[in-house]
Amino acid sequence: MAAVETALGRARAAGRPILVTYVTGGIREDWPDLLTAMTDAGADAVEIGLPFSDPMLDGPIIQQASAAAIARGATISGILARLGAVASDVPLIAMTYANHAYRRGLGHYCRELAGAGISGTIIPDLPVGEAGDYLGAAAEAGLDATLMITPATPSRQVRLIARRSRGFLYAMSVMATTGPARERDDTSGWAVAARAAGCSPRPVLIGFGIDTPGRAAAAAAHADGVIVASTLMRSVLHGASAADVGRAVAGLREAIDQARPVSAG
Repeated sequence: MAAVETALGRARAAGRPILVTYVTGGIREDWPDLLTAMTDAGADAVEIGLPFSDPMLDGPIIQQASAAAIARGATISGILARLGAVASDVPLIAMTYANHAYRRGLGHYCRELAGAGISGTIIPDLPVGEAGDYLGAAAEAGLDATLMITPATPSRQVRLIARRSRGFLYAMSVMATTGPARERDDTSGWAVAARAAGCSPRPVLIGFGIDTPGRAAAAAAHADGVIVASTLMRSVLHGASAADVGRAVAGLREAIDQARPVSAG
């Protein structure tokens, strides 16, 4: 399968900034329409958040999105069943916590994802030193398992993680939970991403705090692209329509493309 690595690698080779967006599965009844709106507006891949009751790496917005989905009765099985009916032209990436994967059994979990048309997986609370079985199960199921680095990750560890990550390398911009940037300084995380690009055979994308088109464009100058999640889910929690979400994604797409136009040659 390896659709994540193929699609994003193609964009990287062409010099096209990569945009990955996010939707919490089950956040409301029409959540598959949000996914479609994102891809129609130019997202190169979409993370599907599988809601978890204690999302420790996520800030208040994704926590609220997960809580809303769980309150509606969303389950992994139900979310994957609905995904099976979605025709997506871009790779889909499941993002959730280790508890879900290990409770279901790593092999079973990865095969479930693949069976629903998902081609990538991220488990943010699983350290690379403990990820061998997970990485093996993902590879066996044909999934690209993406790993993460932070501003505090030592250079030697960055090189190790870059070699083991598949699909892309996820660079956290800050040592904090997900959410709007507010007044925090992302520059150290952006610098880590820029350095990681030199040792990563796969695209390096910056996530956390990418909450406006301007910040997306600024971050994309230091990496192969960006991941945008909380700001989109905040609008959904406030009642944004699928069309509204599509327009927001189109604005992000335009900003990063204008900041780094693709060479005509």
